[in-house]
Order: sequence, then C-alpha cells, then structure tokens
Amino acid sequence: MRAALRVVVGAVALVCLASLPAVAQEPPDGRDLFVESCASCHGIDGSGTEFGPPIQDAGEAAADFQLRTGRMPLADPTDQTTRKPPAFAVDEVEALVDYVGSLGSGPPIPSVDPAAGDLQMGLQLFVDNCAACHGATANGGAAGVGALAPSLYAAGPLDIAEAVITGPGEMPVFGFDEEERNAVVRYLGYIQDQDPPGGADIGGIGPVPEGFIGWAVGMLALGLACYFIGSRVKPEAKP
Repeated sequence: MRAALRVVVGAVALVCLASLPAVAQEPPDGRDLFVESCASCHGIDGSGTEFGPPIQDAGEAAADFQLRTGRMPLADPTDQTTRKPPAFAVDEVEALVDYVGSLGSGPPIPSVDPAAGDLQMGLQLFVDNCAACHGATANGGAAGVGALAPSLYAAGPLDIAEAVITGPGEMPVFGFDEEERNAVVRYLGYIQDQDPPGGADIGGIGPVPEGFIGWAVGMLALGLACYFIGSRVKPEAKP
C-alpha cells in the first residue's frame, strides 16, 4: 500500500509541475550591457572618449555589423578590428543593437535580396569601388595608413550590405541604393562559389601579382636548367 501510495503521489506531483506556466526569462537589458562592455570606450551616452569614437548616430546597422561579426568589443582600442566569433549571445546582440539605435538617427539594419541583384552591375560596382582595397578577387589587400582590407570570402549578404552603408574602419560609406547593394551582394556571392580558373591561384591575390610570381618561378627554373645542362658539357681538350 505504501509503495502504491508513493507512486500515486509522484504521478500527481508530475502532473502539477507540468501544468505550471513556464517561467519567462528576463530579456537582456541593452543599456546595462552597453555600460558594462562598451561605455569605457564609447562613453555612457555614446558620445565617445579618447579611446573610441562617438556612436550616437552609428545606427542599428553599424552596431549589428560590429557585434555580430565579433569585431567589437576590442580588448585594445588601438587594434584593428578583425572578424572573430561574437562576444555576446544572439539575444544580447539584439538588445545592444536596439540600444545603440535608440541613441541617434543612424541607419537601420538593411534588407538584402541577392537574387534580385544584377550580376553584371555588381561586377562593375565592385571593380569601380571595392577592388582597389579588397583585391580583384576579393581576397583582401592593403587599404593604406597601415590598415588591411579583409578578405570577403567569409562575409555573408547582410555583412556586405551593412558594411556598404556604414563604412567600418577605413572603408568609406558608399551611397548605393538597394538595387546596387543587392547587385554587389550577388556578385560577391557568385565569386565566393566559384572554383579558381586555371588551377592553383596562389592564394587568390590577383592576376597581376600571380603573373609576376609565375614569371619569377619560370625564370628560376630556366636558370637551373641552363646551369644543369652547362655542368654536363665537358670542355674540349686543348691541343
């Protein structure tokens, strides 16, 4: 009887627990996160300090780009931002983005539709505006004043669209409309999916430097071949 009673009591307890409403977890507070992790460089109200620029008008797009791609926060304010795993959970990023967006009148997170982009237009826009820093094959390169433009092969459609309208780091803000943004995004998605033509691409550093490397390797091989042939020829005996 006691064993049966324990079974009945346990079953009733399980039913009662299952009927209790789930306790909703409090969403993270964007301002608290900002004060804790961002204000030391950007100021309590986003007005900036000697360690970081003002971000009152950075907008949701800039905050989302920097936080979602792990570029912020920086351990050393003098370091160049680089892509890495994000420091915050998804809901924390959303809370911070909402808070930064509330500080001013910066651009919102853009909509992006790669399928709507014109591939030829994207190629032309990339060559005219992006290739000088990111390289002809989007593998990155020098951007001047000691900065490096990153490879774009890890960038997703939203990353590209947000970077275009916010100009992170040394990158300028481009006045592309939605059609042009979609075109650039589609073109970059296209080259990300392509195998390098002509075999090994030596890191995809571009046709000109790769051509010089091929020329240097060919001349070295020719010189070695001449040396080898010359060392095998015996000089004629003198009379």
